This record gives sequence, structure tokens and C-alpha cells, in this order.
Amino acid sequence: MDQLENLRLELRRGCLVLAVLAQLQKEHYGYTLRKSLAESGLEIDEGTLYPLLRRLETQGLLVSEWREEDKRKKRFYRLSPQGAETLSLLLAEWRLINSSLVQIVDANETVGINYGTA
Repeated sequence: MDQLENLRLELRRGCLVLAVLAQLQKEHYGYTLRKSLAESGLEIDEGTLYPLLRRLETQGLLVSEWREEDKRKKRFYRLSPQGAETLSLLLAEWRLINSSLVQIVDANETVGINYGTA
């Protein structure tokens, strides 16, 4: 993997947690969650999604329940009360960071980027 790809994945990782928590304000099972995220432009593969769901549940941010639907057992996930509070705090933090980044990027685009040439 090249450096750009590593940086892209690092940036994406933090966003995935926020996206999953936000999406699970409404109950989903893995497939519908994955589909919903993809429809919003955020593709996530199963090998990333399911370990993330288990980790978030272990941290107390999600609750899950096995139920039968369409004659198959499916595990449904939703935010816990702690998860809802955490989502609210993370969204506030994300909005501050995003606002700062927009200002920084816009200011530097206006000035023009100088790559150390004197």
C-alpha cells in the first residue's frame, strides 16, 4: 500500500465510526446497515463492518438482539442510551473539526499553496 492509501484509510476509519453510530439511531441488521451506508456514498466491507459493530457493542455504545426475519435469524443493532449520548458529543466535535478544516483549506486555497519554493 502506498502512503496516500494509508492516509486515506486512516481518515476514513474515524468517519466510519461516526457514520455507523449515526445510522444506528434506527435499528438495522448488518446487511441493511451496510446497504444504507453504501447508498449514502460510504461503502464498507463486511470484514470491516462486523468487527466494528462488535467493538462498539463491547464498548456499550450499541445493543443487539437476535430475531428471526424471513425465516432466518438476524442480529439487529441499535444505539444504546450511552451510544446516543456519545454520538451527540462526537457530532459536535466533528462539526467543530469540519468547520476548522473548511476555514484552513479555504484560506490556503485563496492564498495559493507554496511548496517551500523561495
